[in-house]
Amino acid sequence: MNEPLAELSPADSKAMLHLVADRIIGAEAELSEADRRLGDGDHGLGMARGMNAAKAALDELADDATVADTFSTMGRAMMSSMGGASGVVFGSLFSAGKKALKEEVTFNTAGLAALLASAGETVMKRGGAKVGAKTMLDALIPAAEKAAEIKSLPLNEAAPIVATTGEEGREASKAMIATMGRAKTLGEKSIGHPDAGACSVAIILRTIADFAEGKA
Repeated sequence: MNEPLAELSPADSKAMLHLVADRIIGAEAELSEADRRLGDGDHGLGMARGMNAAKAALDELADDATVADTFSTMGRAMMSSMGGASGVVFGSLFSAGKKALKEEVTFNTAGLAALLASAGETVMKRGGAKVGAKTMLDALIPAAEKAAEIKSLPLNEAAPIVATTGEEGREASKAMIATMGRAKTLGEKSIGHPDAGACSVAIILRTIADFAEGKA
């Protein structure tokens, strides 16, 4: 058990993103099974491929890399290695850090809020989805709004709350009818299953929380 962290240094941020990658890679089967119920079943494989590329890219970062550098490096690696819609939207989630965190010396709750808000805007613009369409946004947007509400709290206190909100969004996606992507062809048959992208968002947010709390 490590000490809780109220904010993350660039080195901490890099270590945290490595852990995010490892957790997603470890959940490959779970994520592919979630996608299999609604789509073509390759979400976990694509995410694992992107995260392996991200880990390699993070390891190449210079010692003086900033917080923004760590997030944007991860996003670029995911976009270039994954391809398809998932590569664009999940790469965008991390690449949003280039702008949202460019002035930040550390990664704190305000930075998390800015990152998630920017990511949500970018994903909506690029993918055309909105909350309620049974996509990753159903976990991401509520989490972004919660982070904005509590951005004055230290990261180790705020991140678990944000993660729980993301998990609630993932669970809420079970009751939605898919209106985007391949899953929309299922209509009401899509009810009862969570969106695979929302599952990935929930894992990412919980990993950030675990790292900040000193649980990882």
